[in-house]
Amino acid sequence: MDIRAIMQQAQQMQAKMAKVQEELASRTVTAEVAGGQIQAVMNGKHQLVSLTIKPETIDPEDVEFLQDLIVSAVNEATRKVEELVEQEMGSVTGGMNLPGLNLPGVG
Repeated sequence: MDIRAIMQQAQQMQAKMAKVQEELASRTVTAEVAGGQIQAVMNGKHQLVSLTIKPETIDPEDVEFLQDLIVSAVNEATRKVEELVEQEMGSVTGGMNLPGLNLPGVG
């Protein structure tokens, strides 16, 4: 295989990866903790889109517990996004670890 063919394949892969990244930005994951008392929704760019807290979860006497639940929900949403990104990018790269591409969840 000559260098031109390799470069062409690399450019095609780069275009596919850009398309997947664009699609990921519009996809969301939802994480719930405490039986759905706290719900975090995050998009494929690791941006928190919404955070829902059921009123009965709020106890003014135990703010630390609420804070812990929020952290747990956001961390779980982040983990789910990383899985989504890895899965989607893996379909483009064939599971290859391509360092230097600066893609979230890859490399």
